[in-house]
Amino acid sequence: MIKFAFLINRAGGMTFEEFVEHHRGRHAPLFTSIPEARQYVKKYTVSHPVPAQGYPNPAYDGLTEIWFESWADHDAFFTSRNYRELVNPDESEFIDLDSVAVMVTEETVVL
Repeated sequence: MIKFAFLINRAGGMTFEEFVEHHRGRHAPLFTSIPEARQYVKKYTVSHPVPAQGYPNPAYDGLTEIWFESWADHDAFFTSRNYRELVNPDESEFIDLDSVAVMVTEETVVL
């Protein structure tokens, strides 16, 4: 299984609260509404920092994780018409695309 971790920051002029609401309340439902999400995506999560005394301030406003069974499934999802025309355009509405960091992994559950 291949896991993609996208570390994201909010678009300029957007408050953190507006960013979280858009990510959770608009983008995530849009992402999961397309048939290709149910067909190719094994797991999809969105996460946002919470206050954590004693820890440094978060470097990012959010984290999106997407799991695929294979590269073929990844390619089929991201090249699908629904992703390209519906989901992808929404990303620039709330994400500072120039600051996105991506990590591609094979997750190993240790505990």
